[in-house]
Amino acid sequence: MSQTTNEAGEAQVTVTSDSAIRRTNPLLLVGLTFIASRAMMALIGVISAVHNGDTLEVAAGHWDVGHFVRIATDGYADLTETAFFPGLPLLLRLANSLGIPMVLFGCLVSMVASWFAALALLRLYGPMAACLWLIAPPAVFTMIPYTEALFCAAAFWAWERAKADRWGWAATFAALSCTLRISGLFLWGALGLLAISQIRLKNDPDWLGGFCKKVAWLLLPLAVLGGYELYLHSLTGSWTTWLDAQQSGWARSFTSPWRSLQRTLEAGHFAYWPGRPDVAIMFRIEVLAMAIGLAATLICAWQKRLGEFGWVGIHVIAFGTSTWYISASRAVLLWFPLYSLLAQLTTWTPKNPRAKLCWRCLIVLGIAISAIGMCIWAWLFFNGKWSS
Repeated sequence: MSQTTNEAGEAQVTVTSDSAIRRTNPLLLVGLTFIASRAMMALIGVISAVHNGDTLEVAAGHWDVGHFVRIATDGYADLTETAFFPGLPLLLRLANSLGIPMVLFGCLVSMVASWFAALALLRLYGPMAACLWLIAPPAVFTMIPYTEALFCAAAFWAWERAKADRWGWAATFAALSCTLRISGLFLWGALGLLAISQIRLKNDPDWLGGFCKKVAWLLLPLAVLGGYELYLHSLTGSWTTWLDAQQSGWARSFTSPWRSLQRTLEAGHFAYWPGRPDVAIMFRIEVLAMAIGLAATLICAWQKRLGEFGWVGIHVIAFGTSTWYISASRAVLLWFPLYSLLAQLTTWTPKNPRAKLCWRCLIVLGIAISAIGMCIWAWLFFNGKWSS
């Protein structure tokens, strides 16, 4: 038996025929999945470091980690790095001031944050959703110094508290998420939609007063975003510093959805990246991630989950109107409604015995593929291959 809540924060219990889940303590199941998945990825990191003659810091310090470390030590000396929000670099700077290796400290912070994110999913949608998130293919980004784990911990708990009608805490967690990445702005908008859906579902006679209180709390994360924008303006004198950094550093700018898809498909050809097949494959996976995001958005709309529809949908729009799809596969980690939908699939049971057996085999196969994908993704990152 697993517990979920609707957007009004009302508990809903789903009974499944999966006896293993019914017999297992939900927290224990999530804990074991957390330990096993993190141990497997850590082992891959150690093996990669030994094989390449690197230290663990080097193995865990590829790609954007270098940007976060430079910001922590030098500030925004390189203006293209203003594309990265200051939350994680400030934590790394604190570690550096205490003489703690920044990369290893960042790994520890991400590990702890990923556990709290999983606990939020457990509260929101039950153990299967949390476990599926922990073994998601790009899960390696939740155990290295990237913002995914910290953001997910803050955003997931913001959503959980908002659904429980604890908007003060929800706004606080949302404000924390806004120090980490631009997705905090999307979370702010989705929380606004959630507030509207709660009024509609509860049919509160004092709906206007309740709505105004929730909107007032949402000024807190908006203030954090405004503060960063004011800081960037004081640094450069421009109100478009963040957008300019996206364009100059990562060739990202607003474009039409069809042109964005076309460019991403072109980037998925091996001839586009001579000698770098990993990049071409990853761009193909970006297209798959966008298809998954679009499907999740439509299902949330069909199920009348207004806030969750907005949360996934705004990401799909943002990626779909960029120069090409970059990091959409990593953003899958942020789409908590997706893991609710996947968990629903695992608990659905056909009435026909033969169909039931086939369906369970497909579920087991899907979980195995996800876990294998998680290991492959970890190997790519720890070996410095392109991994979105």
